[in-house]
Amino acid sequence: MARPQDIRIDLNLNIRGLKKSATLAINELSRQLQQEGKKVYRLGFGQSPFPVPEPVVEALRRHAHEKDYLAVKGLFELRDAIASYLYRKQGIQRTAEDVLIGPGSKELLFLVQLTYYGDLVIPTPSWVSYAPQAIIAGRRVNWVKTQQENDWRLTPAELERLCELDPGRPRILIINYPSNPTGATYAAERLKELAAVARKYKVILLSDEIYGELHHTGQHVSIARFYPEGTIISTGLSKWCGAGGWRLGAFIFPPALRWLLDAMAIVASETFTSTSAPIQYAAVEAFRENPMIDRYLDNARRILRILGRSLHARLLQYNIFAPKPQGGFYLFPHFGYYQPNLMKRGISNSQQFCEALLNDTGLALLPSYDFGRPSGELTARLSYVDFDGEMALQMAGEAYAGKPLDDKFVESCCGNMLEAIGLLGAWLQK
Repeated sequence: MARPQDIRIDLNLNIRGLKKSATLAINELSRQLQQEGKKVYRLGFGQSPFPVPEPVVEALRRHAHEKDYLAVKGLFELRDAIASYLYRKQGIQRTAEDVLIGPGSKELLFLVQLTYYGDLVIPTPSWVSYAPQAIIAGRRVNWVKTQQENDWRLTPAELERLCELDPGRPRILIINYPSNPTGATYAAERLKELAAVARKYKVILLSDEIYGELHHTGQHVSIARFYPEGTIISTGLSKWCGAGGWRLGAFIFPPALRWLLDAMAIVASETFTSTSAPIQYAAVEAFRENPMIDRYLDNARRILRILGRSLHARLLQYNIFAPKPQGGFYLFPHFGYYQPNLMKRGISNSQQFCEALLNDTGLALLPSYDFGRPSGELTARLSYVDFDGEMALQMAGEAYAGKPLDDKFVESCCGNMLEAIGLLGAWLQK
């Protein structure tokens, strides 16, 4: 007869070696250090600095009384609003029946891997939870290493080389753009080329576009335009709507993959049952046409664009390479210039780098190892979100209405971020 501890070991096979999500861990550590009275620059956790738009908050107030379980696939009005939103923004025709709602896109990302039998293909660097989810689900992970000279973007040739090794193997490729962790995105021509390779090998594309509305010039293009029959779009409220804690995500499927949507809904019925009713009703307002939300997004993009470029320029002054951010609120700096001096200080990998930086300066960055890069590569993710987003939106919409944001705006609203980069540079030059 098996002993209880033997059974426990068997049940834990799929999570052996995993640790708490790196982004959540750094957020909790930063909060703990702050509670201890230490000054912490919270550049590790990727949470939007902006408040939820007021029309969406008001919608939540109106629907706070909603208490009934909703359909597993989600509130019809919300699914219909999301389908209409996709057509309005990208010209892609979908219906409510092509949309699946979940408690955050993270949960849906896990369910699709659990439901679809196939390898997971991930370009590196990539978001920290893609690979751990695949391991939990028992799926094989194929990392595709990208190159610094391409701003860490996947190339069609890199995807082709992987697929041609076993052309008939079922695969899901996750591409996330604008990227977490690099802030880079793809031009339409590159998306067309990647779509052609995916179509050739019948790869399912999971296009994680959670930062799509935070493209800094509002020109995000979905790869589903070029591979509509094989692309699932992932979106939600957490980033562009500033509502990470609301936990609402959506997958938009092509009709050809309706069978996968239905299969995921079956699994959802046995796991999360349905997504919070008040949140779903409120989210309808987020996806409807609304001039107030349009202004909110326009100002958020302006702020992130000027701040991202300002910080990028300062990094370059310290001989720190990073792709120029094009969307979202991330930089992916490479500290290789300082590697000889860091080695003398006993710092030889990204984990040691981030630990020493936090202990010495209070700057919380995430090591690139958590994003699938080699441990010895001295890169890290920097989230430029440690500023008062509400104040910045107000100033952008009032004092800077109708005119471009400038260095004075960055100094007034985001001085903490400038201070952080100064500390980083000084620490490296010691």
